[in-house]
Amino acid sequence: MVSVHMTPVPRSAVVAYRDDGMLSRAMGALVAGQLPPLPPAVAGAFVTGVLLLVGIAGTDGLAVFAPAVALLLAGPGSSHRHEGRLDWLVPPILRLTEYGFVASVGFAHDVPPLLTFALLGAVVFHHYDTVYRVRQHVYPPPWLPVAGLGWDGRMLAVAVGGALGLVTGMFALLCLYLTGLFCWESVTCWLAAPRSGVEAADLGAGD
Repeated sequence: MVSVHMTPVPRSAVVAYRDDGMLSRAMGALVAGQLPPLPPAVAGAFVTGVLLLVGIAGTDGLAVFAPAVALLLAGPGSSHRHEGRLDWLVPPILRLTEYGFVASVGFAHDVPPLLTFALLGAVVFHHYDTVYRVRQHVYPPPWLPVAGLGWDGRMLAVAVGGALGLVTGMFALLCLYLTGLFCWESVTCWLAAPRSGVEAADLGAGD
C-alpha cells in the first residue's frame, strides 16, 4: 500500500503538475530555482512546434531527437516555485507539446492509431489523476514522476524508438509499462487515502 499520509506536500501545486523526470529535475537543480519557468517553456515549445510542423517527427536517425531536445529548454525552470502570475501556464504548455510530439511520431511512422491513443491515454490519465489528487490533498509520492519517466523521459524514449526504427515496439512497451504503473499506483494510493480527509476536501472544493 502507498502511505498517503507520509507523502510530503508539494512545494507548489503547479510544480506537481509539471511532471518532471530525472533529467529535467537535474537541470533545475543546476540553477537552484533562479530561472523563471515560463520563458524557457514557451521557447522550448515554440521550437518543438516548428520542428514538428516541418515534418521532423517523420524522419529516421538522430534528427527525431530534435523536438524532444528543444523542449528540454524548459528543464532548468523545474526548480522554481512557480509563483508568478502566469506560471500556471507552464504545465499546459508541457502537456500539449508532449502529446503533440508523441502523436506526430506515431502517425508519421505508421504506428497503429489505437496504440498511439492508448499510449496518450495512459499519460493523460496520469496527468488528470495528479490534478485531482492535489485538489483533494491526496498527494502522489515524489518517486512517481521519476518512475513514470516524466515528460522529458517519455519524449526521449519515443525519440529513441524513432532513431532505431522501432517506433511501434517502443510505443507498445511504453504503453504497457505506463498503464500498469499509473493504474496500480493510483488505485493503491486512493485505497490508502483516509476517507474523511477526501470527503472534507470535496466539501471545501464545493464552497
